[in-house]
Amino acid sequence: MADDGAVIRGLYEHFNARDIEGVLAALTDDVAWANAMDGGYVHGHAGVRDYWTRQWAIVSPHVEPVRFTPAVDGSIVVDVVQTIRDLHGEPLHEQTHGLTDKTVEHVFTLNDGKVSRFDVR
Repeated sequence: MADDGAVIRGLYEHFNARDIEGVLAALTDDVAWANAMDGGYVHGHAGVRDYWTRQWAIVSPHVEPVRFTPAVDGSIVVDVVQTIRDLHGEPLHEQTHGLTDKTVEHVFTLNDGKVSRFDVR
């Protein structure tokens, strides 16, 4: 889990820095990524790029991993403090998407050192 944990920590760092290329480098080409705004999944690098580019254009999210736990199925569950602000850094009011400040569980499945699936619980 040590190497996988480093991959996941790097994802959070790249996400918080809005470095989409850094994120995509850690994902398999056919990654299935949970769409927390609209439900369902986006697929592949193009799907993740479009999803996050769209998200970053309407809100300013920050995610802070606080605990990593290996699951029985080989995935890694990460407890994350999620903070969502508007593009000016202010708390959100009357948002139309499903993103809010809260603690969530992110579940990562990795294959050969890259994330192949991401879920939110």
